[in-house]
This record gives sequence, structure tokens and C-alpha cells, in this order.
Amino acid sequence: MKHQEVLFKDMGTMRYKDAWDYQEQLLQENVAVKTALREALDRGETSSVSRLPSGQTSNHLLFVEHPHVYTLGKSGHIENVLLSEEHLAKRGIEFFRINRGGDITYHGPGQMVGYPIFDLERFYTDIGRYLRNIEEVVIRTLAGYGLKGERSPGETGVWLDPFLKGRERKICAIGVRTSRWITMHGFALNVNTDLEYFNFIIPCGIQNKQVTSLQKELGRELDMEEVKQQLRNNFEEVFEIRLLHK
Repeated sequence: MKHQEVLFKDMGTMRYKDAWDYQEQLLQENVAVKTALREALDRGETSSVSRLPSGQTSNHLLFVEHPHVYTLGKSGHIENVLLSEEHLAKRGIEFFRINRGGDITYHGPGQMVGYPIFDLERFYTDIGRYLRNIEEVVIRTLAGYGLKGERSPGETGVWLDPFLKGRERKICAIGVRTSRWITMHGFALNVNTDLEYFNFIIPCGIQNKQVTSLQKELGRELDMEEVKQQLRNNFEEVFEIRLLHK
């Protein structure tokens, strides 16, 4: 079976709002294609379908690192942010209320953030399966470094020792949004992340559980380019895609 092609772009370091706007642009372009296609089919104008942009949506995978920022999902609680706006500003930390699921999370230097803009109608129309597959990408990446990443029942993301009371450590947060089965937002894997910034929030709204990073677990700083390559390889395997570099 021929694997679907996905456009890959490494955006380097980019402010959160700029990356959010870019994701939204890609999502809306895809939604417009699907809307035009559906309207043409509803009118019985099958000949016009071939004149639509590529006749179909495009899939994207974006990698990025952000300067210090906290983002609060639409179902999140502001009380999980433990600093005032004044103190956030003094520390140079941006804050955004955003339209993904989930609660509060942190992004910053040394953290690998991935944003898949996928049309799930070209994969499968199952959000749960999509989330489990993102977790699987990260679990396989961690395994490449000798770490056993696992799922924690009822808590989206990837953990170390999720079933050992007092030892649970979250290493990857996941939060997504979909519109017309087009995804945006994604995952944040702590690689060389300064974990101090998690002390100023209740990460994902989950009390009494730790946050960790590859650097902390392995006792050394990791090569970000190497981690990116592992993530790319695992995305191709798990989602059965072929990444094309933009």
C-alpha cells in the first residue's frame, strides 16, 4: 500500500502565537477545500471537483521550540496557573487561552513540540485512535533511549512509571483540536527542558504527580536533531506516512 505523503517543516524557535496562527491558517485552508468539495458534490458538479486545489486536503507535520509560554485549554482552570499576570510578565513568560482540549501546560526551550495538521478522513475518523497513535510515536521514541514510556488510564499523554504510586512522571503532554476532522495542536515532549517552569503551574491540572524530561532521566543533555529524527521515523511508521521536507 502506498503511504500518504505529509509535508514536514521544522520551524526552529518560534513564538507561540505565530505558530498557532500558522496552524490555524493550514487548518482553514484544508477546511475550505473540504467545504468546496462537499458543496460541489451536493450540487452534482462532479466535473468541478478536479479543479479544486489538488482535489484534496494536504497533511502537515510541524516541529518547533517555543520561548517560555503557558497555554490553557478550553476546558482548563485558571487556578492551575500559580503565578499572577504580573509575575508571569516579570519572568518573561507568555500566557494564552487556546482552543485545544486539556488544561494548563508549559512550552519552552529544550522541549520538542509537534503539530500534526492531519485530515483524519484520509486516515480514520477516530479521535481516540489518533491520540493513542501520537502516544505510540513518543513511546517508541523513548524506547530508543532505553526508557519505558506508558499510558496512564484516563490521562492523555506519555508517562514513566504511571502505576507506581509517588513515582509517576509525565514526560509528554498531548492536546488537540479538530474541525471537520482536520487536526491541530499536538504533543510536547520534554527533552532538555528546564523543569523549574512546571513548578508555577499544576501541569494538565493533575495534582501530586511529577514532570520529567529525557535529560533528567538519562543524566545528560540530548542532541535535539537526533530526537527529531527519531520522532520523524516513528511518525512515518505509526501513521504509515512518508514525510516530505518543505
